[in-house]
Amino acid sequence: MVQSDQIFTSFIFVNFLILIRCGMTYGTESDIFCLKRIKDSLQDPNNYLTSWDFGNSTEGFICKFIGVECWHPDENKVLNLKLSNMGLKGQFPHGIGNCSSLTGLDLSMNNLSGAIPGDIATLLPFVTSLDLSSNKFSGVIPMGIANCTYLNTLKLDQNYFSGQIPQQLGLLRRLNTFTVSNNSLVGPVPNFTNGHVMVNYANNKGLCGGPSLRPCSTKISKKLH
Repeated sequence: MVQSDQIFTSFIFVNFLILIRCGMTYGTESDIFCLKRIKDSLQDPNNYLTSWDFGNSTEGFICKFIGVECWHPDENKVLNLKLSNMGLKGQFPHGIGNCSSLTGLDLSMNNLSGAIPGDIATLLPFVTSLDLSSNKFSGVIPMGIANCTYLNTLKLDQNYFSGQIPQQLGLLRRLNTFTVSNNSLVGPVPNFTNGHVMVNYANNKGLCGGPSLRPCSTKISKKLH
């Protein structure tokens, strides 16, 4: 009976190890697929992404790619993507959602256009820093960004965003930097509950209610409440 229990315990332990290994393999394969999709979806006229060679299969090979930082140098698990000032063209890369443990994304100073996906919190559930500044993004700032609850830094300046800033952004308790200068935004700015957010609203003629901005009219205030 004791021997049977030991065999059963060993069986459970071995299966547990197999599950962990499979989970790790899935995670790294997912991140490799993530980078493949990003590379395929963007135009790279300056050939910065030619270093993204997927012919290698060794553990940690993607960590040597330009702009890629991994959690550990010997593990294909992406921590940050820093693709600033590469002349990249295209739209926001939806394949980013396959980098399941990504915490930082910097796409600033490129030629990216189109809208920010409404499901950005699903694509980037653990993002702490998001820099999309100095591009050609347009449309509204999606309310879904307010569901990126780990955000510390959000930079959207120097784009073509229009409409109102979602008031729900004010509920992001970890946020300490929020910049949206040089867009075409209108309406009241968020009231940040933590009270310690560095903001930049410059050159949005329609904004009101924040530092260095005109007061919002009573009509706008009543509409919000």
